[in-house]
Amino acid sequence: MRRGIADSPLHYGSCPPWLFERMKRLGKGIIEGIAEEWGGEEILRRLSDPFWFQALGCLLGFDWHSSGLTTTLCGALKEGIRGLESDLGLWIAGGKGKTSLKTPEEIERVGDKEGIEVGHLIYASRMSAKVDNCALQDGYQIYHHTFVFTRTGKWCVVQQGMNELTGYARRYHWLSDELYDFVCEPHSSIVSQRREERVLNMVARESEEARQVSSSLAGEHPEKILGEIARIERLHLPQEHSVIIRKESLRKVLLKTYERKPRGFEELLGIQGVGPATIRALALLSELISGAKPSYDDPVKFSFAHGGKDGHPYPINRETYDKSIEILERAIRLAKWGKKDKWEALKKLAQFYK
Repeated sequence: MRRGIADSPLHYGSCPPWLFERMKRLGKGIIEGIAEEWGGEEILRRLSDPFWFQALGCLLGFDWHSSGLTTTLCGALKEGIRGLESDLGLWIAGGKGKTSLKTPEEIERVGDKEGIEVGHLIYASRMSAKVDNCALQDGYQIYHHTFVFTRTGKWCVVQQGMNELTGYARRYHWLSDELYDFVCEPHSSIVSQRREERVLNMVARESEEARQVSSSLAGEHPEKILGEIARIERLHLPQEHSVIIRKESLRKVLLKTYERKPRGFEELLGIQGVGPATIRALALLSELISGAKPSYDDPVKFSFAHGGKDGHPYPINRETYDKSIEILERAIRLAKWGKKDKWEALKKLAQFYK
C-alpha cells in the first residue's frame, strides 16, 4: 500500500450542484459496497492510498488534476453516507476551512452518541495537522482536514495544504494501522508532481537527533535560548537557515515549553502555541550548537470512467453516470436482501480489469 502526498494545481470555483448530487450517490454506493464486502477498515486503507483516492475522485467525475478533487470528494463522501454512519460503523469528520477546525467537536459528538472512546482519535486529528503544518515545513499551509474513523477506533486522515506562491496544493494521507510514531516517518511514501527545494523535515528519520536536541532546548530558560538566537542573527547563515524571529512571540512560547519541559519532540509539538517559527528556531539552534542537523529534503518520493468536470479527457456523460449509480445501488440493495448475484458479477468485472 502506497500512502503519502499528491500535488495538484490550485483551481478556483465550485462543483456544479448537478455533479455534486451524483458524486454523493455514487460515492455512497461505493462506500456501502466496500463496507458490505470487506468492512469499514478497508475503506480507511483505500482512502489512505493517494492513488486509489485520486482514482476515486476521477471515477466520480471531478477534474483529475485539480486541488478541488480532495475537498469535493471528501465532502461528497461525508454527505453521501450521512445518516448511515451507525450502520456502516464509519464516520467522516472535518472538511475545508473553518469546518476543519470543528473536527474534534464532531468526533466527540459521535463518541457521546455511540458510547465510543474517542480521546485518542481527537489527539490523532490534532497531531496529524500539527505535524504537517509545523514539523514538516514544505511551504504548504493546511486548509483542509478530513478525519475518517471506525467504531473499532481505527482512523485515517486526508488533509491538504496550499502554496499560493507556486499555485499548487499538496495532499497528505495518514493511516492508523501502520503508524508507529507521529514524529518519525508518519508518511511511508510520497507521490508528487512537484519537489520543493527548501523544506525543513523534522519528521524524517535523519532528524532524530535534531528532534531530541530541540526538545531539550525547549526546556531551557527562554532568555538563554533568545540569547543564543541573538548571537546567531549576527552571523551570515546559508539560505536554508533563514528564519524570521519575532522575539516577543517566541519568548511567550518558550516560557510555556520551559514550564512544561517536554519529554520528547511529540510532546513539544503538542504544546499550544508551538508553531512553525518555534520549531524552525529550535531546529536551527540544534544544528548550530550541537551539530544535530535536521533533514532539509522534501519527503516526496489514474483513471477516467465518466469524464471530468473541466471537460478532460472528455465532458461528463450524465446518462452513463446515472446508469452507473443505478446499477451499483441495485446491486447493493439486492445484496442486502441476500441476492448477491449482481454484486458478485460486479466483483468479477473489477477483477477482469485489474
